[in-house]
Amino acid sequence: MDGFLKYKRELPQKQEVAERVKHFTEFTSPFDSKNEQEQSARCMDCGVPFCHYKCPLDNNISDFNKAAFEGRWLDAYHILSKTNPFPEFTGRICPAPCEQGCVLGINSDAVTIEEIEKTIIEKAFENNWIINEEPKERNGIKIAIIGSGPSGLAAAYYLNSYGYSVAVYEKDKEFGGLLTYGIPDFKLNKSVVKRRIELLKEVGIEFHSQTEIGKDIPLTELEQQFDKIIFAIGAQKERQYDISLENFSNAHYAMEYLTETNKLVSGEINSKEINANGKHVVVIGGGDTGSDCIGTANREGALSVTELDYHEKPPKDRSEKTPWPLDAYQYKDSTSHEEGSQRIFKNYATQFNVDENKAIVSITISEVTLGFDQNGNRTKEIVANTSRTIPCDLVLIAIGFTGSIAISGNHINWNREKFARKNYSTSNSKYLTIGDARIGASLVVNAIADGRNLAHSLNKNN
Repeated sequence: MDGFLKYKRELPQKQEVAERVKHFTEFTSPFDSKNEQEQSARCMDCGVPFCHYKCPLDNNISDFNKAAFEGRWLDAYHILSKTNPFPEFTGRICPAPCEQGCVLGINSDAVTIEEIEKTIIEKAFENNWIINEEPKERNGIKIAIIGSGPSGLAAAYYLNSYGYSVAVYEKDKEFGGLLTYGIPDFKLNKSVVKRRIELLKEVGIEFHSQTEIGKDIPLTELEQQFDKIIFAIGAQKERQYDISLENFSNAHYAMEYLTETNKLVSGEINSKEINANGKHVVVIGGGDTGSDCIGTANREGALSVTELDYHEKPPKDRSEKTPWPLDAYQYKDSTSHEEGSQRIFKNYATQFNVDENKAIVSITISEVTLGFDQNGNRTKEIVANTSRTIPCDLVLIAIGFTGSIAISGNHINWNREKFARKNYSTSNSKYLTIGDARIGASLVVNAIADGRNLAHSLNKNN
C-alpha cells in the first residue's frame, strides 16, 4: 500500500455552516467509493503499528484498513468487531488517539482512521452483517448492571456473549447514558444509539428504564436476585467553579443544558428552561463539552458565543514538547467553533455582574497565569491590569467532572479522586465498578474498553 505517496488526507464533506446550524442532525456525508479506497490506501501497513498501541480498544487498524482498501468490507468488519463492540459510536465521537500514533503523522497528515472505522460499521449495518446471536447456553450466573452508558453497554454485550444472564437498569427514560443525554445529535444521532440497543435486546439482555436503584428498587433487593452488581453510573459530580452558581438565575453547568436540549430534540420534553436564543452566551471551559455547548447555542440562535479557556493558546504547529507519538499539543477548531464563536485563551471569569433580579448581565474576566502549589493543586494567578468586562446573558460551565465511586458495605460514596482498582472490585465482593465511575471522567472509548475488559476479567475468573 503506497497510497500515502499519492493521496492527501481528506475528510468527508460537511454541510455548509449556514445550513447545518438550522438543525440538530448529523451533517457529514459518507465517503464515496473513490474516497474510501484512497483514504484506506494511505495506511502504510507498518511493521510496528503505533496506531494500534495508541488505541484503548487495541483495534487491529492496519488489517482493517487493508481489507477496506481491497474492498473486503465484510472482512474489515470482522477484524474491527473483534475488539470494538460499538464502532458506530467511536467512529463518530472518539478523539481518535490512534491517529495521533499514526506513523504517517511524523511528517505528513495521519490516516483518517476514525472515518474508515465509521464507514466499515455503516456498511455492515447496510448489508446486515452484524452478528446478532444469543449465546448457545447460559452459565446460570446473573449480573445486574446499573447504568446504560458506554461502559455498561460494553460490559452487557460481552458478558451476555459469554453466557451470563444480564439485566441493565437505567434511571432515565431512554438508554445510552452520556451517549443519549450528553452528546448532541449533530455529533451522534440518537437513532444510532437506539439501533444498537435494539440489537442488544434481541440477544437476550434485559433493559429496565426509569428505574433508579436505591429509589425504585432497593440495593438489597438486587443483591438477592443477582450474583454480581456492576456500577456503570459515570462521573456525575461536576467540577465546581470558584464562584457558586446558586445565586444566579442564568448560570448553569453544561450537562444541565445539554441534557435538557437532547430531551427536547428527541421529543421527551416539549419545552426547556435553559435557552440560548437571542442571548450573549459565555461558555467557560475549552474541552469537548464546551464545544458541544457552542454548537448547541449556535443552533438555538445565540446572539454571540464566547468561550473562555484559562490555558495558553496552543501553537498552530505541533509543539516540540509533544513529539510523535505523543498526543499533539496543537491548536484545533472543532466543527462547533467553525460555526461561530470567539475563543479567549489564558483568561478566567473573576466576577459575574448581575441586575436587580440576580440575572447575570456581564462577566469580568482577567488574564491568568497557571501553576501548581506544593500539593500539586492547580493555581491561578491573576495578571495585574488585565481585567475587562464582556456582555453575557447565559453562562455555561464546562470544566469537567471529578471523582469516582467507592463502596463500603452497600453504601456508595463519591470520592474526590479516582478510585480505579485494577480488578474492578470494591470492599463488597458482590459489587464491581467500571467506566467513569471507576476511573474518573474520561473518554467514551476508554469507557467501552473498561466495560469490555471487566467482562473478560470476570469471565476468566469464574
